[in-house]
Amino acid sequence: MSARDTVWISAAEVARRLDTGEPLTLLDVRWQFTEPDGRAAYERGHLPGAVYVSLEDELSDHTVEGRGRHPLPSGSALEAAARRWGVRAGVPVVVYDDWNRAGSSRAWWVLTAAGIDDVRILDGGLAGWTAAGGRLESGVVEPAPGDVTVAHDDLYAGARRTVTADALLEPGRLVLDARAPERFRGDVESVDPVAGHIPGAVNVPSTSLLSEDGALLDDEELARAIGDMGDGEVTVYCGSGVTAAVTIAGLAAVGVDAALFPGSWSQWSSDPSRPVAGGSRP
Repeated sequence: MSARDTVWISAAEVARRLDTGEPLTLLDVRWQFTEPDGRAAYERGHLPGAVYVSLEDELSDHTVEGRGRHPLPSGSALEAAARRWGVRAGVPVVVYDDWNRAGSSRAWWVLTAAGIDDVRILDGGLAGWTAAGGRLESGVVEPAPGDVTVAHDDLYAGARRTVTADALLEPGRLVLDARAPERFRGDVESVDPVAGHIPGAVNVPSTSLLSEDGALLDDEELARAIGDMGDGEVTVYCGSGVTAAVTIAGLAAVGVDAALFPGSWSQWSSDPSRPVAGGSRP
């Protein structure tokens, strides 16, 4: 199995598994900046058997202070949620969304950081599914309780690498900023208190790794979009740790294991003692 196939799965492959009755858990993670609650959209139409997952309530823990706008949940809370979703030991999980692979990549990162194996992102998302002729169901799916067990309670020190704010300025570390270019440059900032970017960071917008139809670029195109990363440690951040997961999943498709700065710009910019850069250069 290629590196890509361990992280991403095609609509055709999901359809084949559903048609043959292979066990598969489908999680619908609708989330957008302008519509963080995707439940209504889910109820209007979702993949057959898919269960809705709330990024805000189940893939984040807003009781945590000082770690940005979307702090990571605890492993124990995630385990309880995953069992509500019907996640079972040994059964593959496919996560999908309807906006730039943000919600699904966050779910993939959180679940695998907790030690849950065989989680993949639906390439192309909901639009890719329907474009391939996939059918939708409406209403709410109430699955039988799952039995999955997570291996890590502290996802900041789980199965996926994370870094702290203090580590971001270490020599030899390549830091990628996955936000839109205008936010990286500091031209606009409508969410966080300060505009700009972390000094030394390179802008690789998460959307630049996707084609116009929302599918992940092929390996050659990904390499061009990412550019020369050298031999240092690679860390990715975004506004609050959500869309950075898209870039991390894209890098994983070409065999690069990048770390996440979970608090991202929302954590960095909240501390007035931390330096801020502007413009298009690192």
